[in-house]
Amino acid sequence: MDQPYIYVKDVRETHVQADSILSKTLQNDERSKVIQFCFAPGQELSAHTAPFPATLYFAKGEAALRLGADHQEAVEGTFVYMTPNLEHGIRAKTEVVMMLTMLKNPPAPDRGKAG
Repeated sequence: MDQPYIYVKDVRETHVQADSILSKTLQNDERSKVIQFCFAPGQELSAHTAPFPATLYFAKGEAALRLGADHQEAVEGTFVYMTPNLEHGIRAKTEVVMMLTMLKNPPAPDRGKAG
């Protein structure tokens, strides 16, 4: 990354066209990737998996979530942590702005240090 930081004043200030999903990568390096998703009402990402742990943060709107076999509701302020390979899907009930953070190449667990 050429810049020492990324600044987005308000991730909620975006407009998505009807019947579409807009995604914008805000940050990407060897450790993590942050993507802003904007869903028009009724739009859906069908169930899928990812090889990385990831978080979802809902900054705006309401959505129905599938997390493994569970179904949950997301509203403004909802946070979700997902383990690798968890099948998940999202359907927007209203206009939704969601932040996805993928944790790529996480450090190995600390097995204890001698000393």
